[in-house]
Amino acid sequence: MTLRDIFQSISGNPGLLVLLLLLVLATTFLANLWSGQTAEEIWKWRYAYAVLVYLACIPGMFAVTLNIYLFLFERQSIWDMNLVIQLLPVLSMIGTLMLIRKKIPFSYVPGFGKLSGFLTLIFAVMGILWFIDRTHIYAITYIPFAYLAIGFVVLLLVIRFAWQRIF
Repeated sequence: MTLRDIFQSISGNPGLLVLLLLLVLATTFLANLWSGQTAEEIWKWRYAYAVLVYLACIPGMFAVTLNIYLFLFERQSIWDMNLVIQLLPVLSMIGTLMLIRKKIPFSYVPGFGKLSGFLTLIFAVMGILWFIDRTHIYAITYIPFAYLAIGFVVLLLVIRFAWQRIF
């Protein structure tokens, strides 16, 4: 089974994905209602919020990465965008994060810094791959080598910084 087969299967029957993503949003809303108002009550719910963040962010980050790949590398038209696979996980992630942010700061959610570091790492690697994909030999001759070296070092530093934030 390939990724294309999975996406076609989900596109053919999107109800389960929609249900799962809306369930994460609904659970976040209910957690906000049940977690109380005082700092001590909210602090007890931080691991539940961490699970909800991961349940929302992993599909959302995958969808963002998929969109970047499809638009930059595959040159997919925005008119061919699959709303269930490419947009709904991102909207679910944004909605979940907004609901959680109203209740508890992200610095109190265990592992949230790891997700942002991982996303930075993904963007840095995608940037390097896009640069390599779009660079041609004749284009490099017009760019001073010092600029290429500085850009490469900056990208490596971003990747290293993101890697340290993950682990």
